[in-house]
Amino acid sequence: MIKMEQLYEGKAKKVFATENPEMYIVEYKDDATAFNGLKKGTIAGKGVINNKMSNFLMQKLEEAGVPTHYVEEISDRETIVKKVSIVPLEVIIRNISAGSFAKRYGVEEGIVFEQPTIEFSYKNDDLGDPLINDYHAIALKAATREEIELITKYAFAVNDFLKAYMKKLGIDLVDFKLEFGKLSDGTIVLADEISPDTCRFWDENTHEKLDKDRFRRDLGGVEDAYNEVMRRLMGE
Repeated sequence: MIKMEQLYEGKAKKVFATENPEMYIVEYKDDATAFNGLKKGTIAGKGVINNKMSNFLMQKLEEAGVPTHYVEEISDRETIVKKVSIVPLEVIIRNISAGSFAKRYGVEEGIVFEQPTIEFSYKNDDLGDPLINDYHAIALKAATREEIELITKYAFAVNDFLKAYMKKLGIDLVDFKLEFGKLSDGTIVLADEISPDTCRFWDENTHEKLDKDRFRRDLGGVEDAYNEVMRRLMGE
């Protein structure tokens, strides 16, 4: 497949057109941002890890019945994906209190919930991705009621699979962000990525953070943490 003009560049990825109007090529970068782009840096090798890890997990999720945009990995940093129009909602699933949840509600990090929570935020950098509920999403025409119900079902299915899979590797899945997109026929599929950029991973014994919080909070050892998740997941 031929990589043609660049269509988009985000904080972590570039998207290119191909000769097939229904396929894009995504290229993962080593750039790192936090706090809606206020903090910027580089995590060496991050693009390779996030590309390979996302592709590995998306294939596993397809087998588990969650449709995704994944088509084929073509290099360490590049993947062919189905063209989607992104639903302007970030979907956050939480299993353990951490990050903005702990801060917002004044609770300590590390509280294990009796059941997972779900949050939606409106994808808009200028507004700081504000939290919204499903009624707001419908009012804003971000998604229909049926689409939100399907996205919710898929999000919890991703959580069930990912939580169990990571637990086998000695990693607790604390929380994570998903994005969904619509194919040209309107079919909802999981898009974006699943990686230490978008998930909080803690070592189940030491509770050491193995994700982008090491970058956000200046904890050091960021590359080591990403590599450790990759090693446990894929033996690399």
